Amino acid sequence: MTTPAPDPRHRRNNFDALRLLAALSVVFSHSFLIAEGSEASEPFIWLTGNQCILGLVGVFVFFVISGYLVTESWVRSPMPGRFALRRFLRIYPGLILNVLLCAFVLGPLVTSLPLAAYFHGPELRDFLVKTLTLNPGPLSLPGVLFADNPVGLHINGSLWTLRYEGMMYLMIVILGMLRLLRLSTCLALTAIGIAAVYFEKALTPFGDIAEWAWFLGFFGAGMVLHFLRDRLVFDWRGALVALIALVVFAQLGRFIMLFPLAGAYLAIWFARRYDPWLDYSRYCGDLSYGLYIYGWPAEQLVMYLSGGRAPWWQVFLGSLAIAFPLAWLSWHGVEKWALRLGRTLPRRPLTVAP
Repeated sequence: MTTPAPDPRHRRNNFDALRLLAALSVVFSHSFLIAEGSEASEPFIWLTGNQCILGLVGVFVFFVISGYLVTESWVRSPMPGRFALRRFLRIYPGLILNVLLCAFVLGPLVTSLPLAAYFHGPELRDFLVKTLTLNPGPLSLPGVLFADNPVGLHINGSLWTLRYEGMMYLMIVILGMLRLLRLSTCLALTAIGIAAVYFEKALTPFGDIAEWAWFLGFFGAGMVLHFLRDRLVFDWRGALVALIALVVFAQLGRFIMLFPLAGAYLAIWFARRYDPWLDYSRYCGDLSYGLYIYGWPAEQLVMYLSGGRAPWWQVFLGSLAIAFPLAWLSWHGVEKWALRLGRTLPRRPLTVAP
């Protein structure tokens, strides 16, 4: 059997590997929640003094990487329509396939209702509308209960972050069109995000705006590092200092709030490196988004098939056996073609009236 030839256009960095690790961390943490109804026994919880689960760190890393790369995308090609369409093509084609499989394959397989009642119930339409408008949920389907625990009704608990990712994209467009996408603005946004985590309870009544602000520090830190990428030294010494800083932040009880100040550097340092042995996507594609959106439904299916009795490690490993092939199919069947379409769009620079 011959090894498939790598794509000659492939970039030599660790971004894909880091995204995959972030997605795996999310699936890992969710395995505790889905199996036990709580993440209280997840290892990273006690490592950080009951502050943060590993999966949330993975989400932070996704936002840091996104802030870094999406800012670069706008600076390289400041065209609002083209930018928006490329962001749409990155999220929606894979998401639509995922939603259809959950609604028309997974749901009918698990539902306790007759199929006629399932397909004609208003809950199905509500699920489709919520998922495709990036409503954070909770998302359920008629008659679907995977296990008798606090999250047994939830079809896909990973999709809620996509709404706030989309809001970050809109922010980039607005800042770019106003000619405000610069280092000073990004530093201010990062500071606002850090403050939003500190004042989290006070901001709760503001709904989506509060959630967006809560993630702003992580996304903003990635934006800052984009503008400083040629001025900062990214090496193992800086990474070691950042890692020590994260340990100190955990000891201070401010791990999440201060993560952008050190965790973002650590993530981008690792992503900018190139370790060939980590370069899985060179041969099989970027599976991170697919793993992220299929991980939770796959875990719920494992829990359902076990009669609601599977321990976390069975949920985790069993879900990977299901989610990885689906992620591969999503990438090769949908995602990479959508991204290629985005790269073929005409380039017309943005002109702003003086």
